[in-house]
This record gives sequence, C-alpha cells and structure tokens, in this order.
Amino acid sequence: MSVSGEVVVVPDSLAASYTANGGERERAWVAALPGLVAEFLDRWELRREGGVGSGEASLVVPVVRADGTRAALRFQMPREETAAALLGLRAWNGDGMVRLLDHDPEGGAMLLERLDGARTLASLDDDDRAMSVLAGLLARLHSVPAPPGLRGLGDVAGDMLREVPHALGALRDGEDRRRLSGWASAVAELVGDPGERLLHWDLHYGNVLAAEREPWLAIDPEPLTGDPGFDLWPALDTGWGESGATGDTPRMVRRRFDLLTEVLELDRDRATGWTLARLLQNTLWDIEDGRTGIAPSQIVVADALPRG
Repeated sequence: MSVSGEVVVVPDSLAASYTANGGERERAWVAALPGLVAEFLDRWELRREGGVGSGEASLVVPVVRADGTRAALRFQMPREETAAALLGLRAWNGDGMVRLLDHDPEGGAMLLERLDGARTLASLDDDDRAMSVLAGLLARLHSVPAPPGLRGLGDVAGDMLREVPHALGALRDGEDRRRLSGWASAVAELVGDPGERLLHWDLHYGNVLAAEREPWLAIDPEPLTGDPGFDLWPALDTGWGESGATGDTPRMVRRRFDLLTEVLELDRDRATGWTLARLLQNTLWDIEDGRTGIAPSQIVVADALPRG
C-alpha cells in the first residue's frame, strides 16, 4: 500500500510541553517526530486521514490501515509512563479501554482503534448518567488482573509521605498545614495495605470517548497497581474545575462519591483515605511547581468527603 501526505507539523503546544522544562533528550525527540510519523506510516502501511491532534504529552494522527480499518497513530516519548501504558493496554485488551492494535516501544508509537475525539463523556447533560458510565468503566478496568512490571501504590504513597515535611514548610497558611498533615496521616494509615488492582489513575470525563464497538471507552491510562479508591479523585473533580466551584459543588462531589463507591463496592472509609492521598499528591506537585497554598478545588473535594 502506498502512503503519501504532507509532513506532519508538531503543534506548538506539544513542543512546548516537552521543551519548557525538558532537556536535550526531549528537544531531540520533538525534532524527530515528523520523521517518526513518516516511518511508521510506511512500516505499518497506513494512510493519513485528517489533521493531527495532540495533548500535553502525545501526538495523534488519524489513519486508515491497509484493510480499511480506521485507527489512530499515537506517539509519546518513550519513558516509564509510556511503558506502563503499554502494559495496561495489553492487559485490558479492549475491555472498557481503547484497543491497542500494534505498538513499538522503542519509537514510542502505538496504533489504537479510532474513537470519536470530538465527543467526550462531558457531552452528556445528565451528570448522574455520565458518572454511571464512568463508574461502569472503572469497574471493568479494575476487574482485570494487574500485570507484572507496574509501579505499586505502596511505593507512590511512601514517596509522598517522605515529601510531606518539606511541603509543610512551603505552605504559608497554618490551616493549609493542618490540612496537609491530616491528609498525610490518612495515607500513613493505609500505606501498609496499598491494594493490588489494575488502576487507570486518570479517568475523568475527558478521558472517556464515544466509540463504535461500544458507546463509550476509556483512553490515556497511566496504569498503576493499587487500591481502587485511589482511582476516584479524577472522577470527583471532573467537569467543574477550580474556577467553577459553586455552592452546589460539594453536593455533586458527595453524590458522585456515593455512586462510585456503590458501583465499585468499595469500603467508604478506605475510599475516603485514598482520595485524600490523591489530594496530598496533587498538592505536593503544586508545591514542587512553586505554589505556597492548597488549591481551592482540593479543599472543596476534601470537605465533601464522608468522614468516619
């Protein structure tokens, strides 16, 4: 099959995400992307179909295979997160997740089934319905045994706890320090039993797309082995964001928490603790980026969670 088409131009936003805080390796990979696209179009006998898309870490090229199958050619710089994504995609094998059709770990290339990138779960007007779809997908993803080779939640949580003393010193407000200490205490109680399920780590409305073989499928996993409660925060936080919090937001967060824990059959106290772990993790990342206070959106979620 002959392949043709103009050279891919790397979007400025993708180039910036790799080069702003990256080194020579990141700059070299971005510069090599157009050549990589051409190489894999030829190697896998693909024809481009439509313009390219990108996220913070990946380039996506709509393609058609030699047999007429519509697919998506995705590139992400080879590193630990990319390797973990491949492990998870192979383990899920399309069960609730976009299907992996081919891959090349060294080149950071994945050939995925084509989904409707213009229609995410956020397009549903009924939040209960949207959250029910997401909860159903999470239940399926968690039911698949975690493959060997993934990072474990115990290691992640242990790393977080070691960073807490420094983080407390970076927070200016005493109430923020009290909150962070409380979240760290909740994580310390759970770290000895981190769980062993296969987690997505980032399933929110934007990472659920309309599909052909099923109404909705998950995308962009960051697989991790651990407790399903650690997977709830993106779903609780999705669709309103820090600037969109209103008086109804805590009620919505609590309603979502109730639905998720019911569908996933989770112990509510453990689910609360592992959600606080996500808030701790997010805040540690914010502090690493120079922030000196806890983001209001983290506080909204924390205050809406059930306690004891």
